[in-house]
Amino acid sequence: MTGPSWFAPVIAATRTITADDLTRFTVPPGSEPRRSAVLMLFGEGAQGPDLVLTERNHTMRSHPGQVSFPGGSIDPGESAAQAALREAEEEAGIDPLSVELAGHLPELWLPPSNCAVTPVLGWWSDPRELIPASVEEVHAVYRVPIADLVDPAHRITVTSPSRGWRSPGFMIGPDKDVILWGFTGGVVERFLTHVGWIDPMPDAPEVELPAYMLAGSERAGQRDLPEVSE
Repeated sequence: MTGPSWFAPVIAATRTITADDLTRFTVPPGSEPRRSAVLMLFGEGAQGPDLVLTERNHTMRSHPGQVSFPGGSIDPGESAAQAALREAEEEAGIDPLSVELAGHLPELWLPPSNCAVTPVLGWWSDPRELIPASVEEVHAVYRVPIADLVDPAHRITVTSPSRGWRSPGFMIGPDKDVILWGFTGGVVERFLTHVGWIDPMPDAPEVELPAYMLAGSERAGQRDLPEVSE
């Protein structure tokens, strides 16, 4: 596929990375998880190389305000790539024909929801800003500069004293007031570490997760959200 020179390590990672590099949870043999896919879409916008992320609507019953990759369940007859592209179009208005697929990462397992997630990697050259295509589900769409993600000033350790866990995270958005954490934060942190763009930062400043972001997680049966990041 085509793409700028800086994207080469991303392509190479699809051939070298393992599930153990990203998570301590893999799909148990013989299990029948619900399968889904997400799109890790890299591009080059006004601020240089970037990664597309969405922020869930703050009124959602589960995971309100949580930042994630565009994605969702794989429908019958779909491949992981087809599902990821369809969801990216439905959530963020990204034309599937504008995306060049670069491969995928190993399937990752979220034990609380028994969901197996395949991250699909892509490149696009569209420089435009993105807006939510589904305002009921998506509050905002961000093209997060890679430079912001690798800057130690924007890295945090997300905590929840009431639940006793810690998760690597990032502050994103124009005002750096949006928290990237949990499953997606863990994938981003470990993937960027694998490609050599960042180092682990266990002493990053601690930020307590706002209570509203945990609202509905127990109703959804997903008490432990940062599964890949511990």
